[in-house]
Amino acid sequence: MGIAGLWIDGLEATSKTWPSELTLAASASSAFEPRALVLTKTIALPGVKGRLDHLALDAKGNRLFVSALGNDTLEVVDIAAGKPLASIRGLHGPAGVLHLTERNQIAVASAGALELFDGASYERLASVGSLDDIDNLRFDPETKRIYAGYAAGALAIIDAMTMQELGSIALAAHPEAFQLEPHGGRIFVNVTRAMQIAVVDRLKQEVIATWRMEKCRAQFPMALDESDQRLFVGCREPARLVVFDITLGKPVSDLEICGDADDVFYDASRKRLYISCGEGFIDVIDRRDANTYELRERIPTRVGARTSLFSAERDELFLAVPTRGKAEAEIRIFQPEG
Repeated sequence: MGIAGLWIDGLEATSKTWPSELTLAASASSAFEPRALVLTKTIALPGVKGRLDHLALDAKGNRLFVSALGNDTLEVVDIAAGKPLASIRGLHGPAGVLHLTERNQIAVASAGALELFDGASYERLASVGSLDDIDNLRFDPETKRIYAGYAAGALAIIDAMTMQELGSIALAAHPEAFQLEPHGGRIFVNVTRAMQIAVVDRLKQEVIATWRMEKCRAQFPMALDESDQRLFVGCREPARLVVFDITLGKPVSDLEICGDADDVFYDASRKRLYISCGEGFIDVIDRRDANTYELRERIPTRVGARTSLFSAERDELFLAVPTRGKAEAEIRIFQPEG
């Protein structure tokens, strides 16, 4: 329901001056359209201070893994019970995190290394070092390989079975978010400081194309709609979502979004995007056709709550909400509707 769908979250609601294009979208929408996301559960994270980074999910085990970057811990949350389950300490600025389902293991990017933990005992099993500024992680289930963004510009390739580094792919600058084609051989990488999207051939292990970011800079989050061959890139300067046609390597659409975007996910069943922003909002974007997208709803959260995770398997969106003032850190769980 466009901006008409704005709902107020108690004391955390913030004032906003809406740009004209969003105001027009709001006036044209129905006031009776259901909310796109409904808050179903809030799980407190007592004593967890500072910035919260990436999330990972153990869907079968009902566990959420939260990289508490500012707390130097990995928090394990029992989703069903709605409470913290464990805290893995001894980390340094944990960022990217993966749950490796087959072996019930947890991989965490921490202080220049990829750390591997047992998913039952939470004991450290292995470490791959010499990965300066390691951040985002992705897993290829077909090859059992972990891809890790690190250093001044590279993707490390790591065998998830042996935790041996197999090589690296050079990039023009440090990589931020990146996406693997599930049924193709490419990786799309936000190379933010170089103001480009790098297209990597996984077999050749090299960059085969670069797409220049012409209008928007500081692009961090990224999502992929492989069925429609569309790549979604969230920018901060200015705050816009840019849609690329990955067959042409060119942008086909862009629209304004909330500020300080750090995660974006595509809900294929509803043809919808969820964007979490540090400005203190979640933007819900509806796809009208492959080249047309519009803001459906802007949901107030908390300033700094910019990392999230959408699970199609569970049909839930998890939002990491850091401490602010006297309000403690928490995980908010939303159910998509409409």
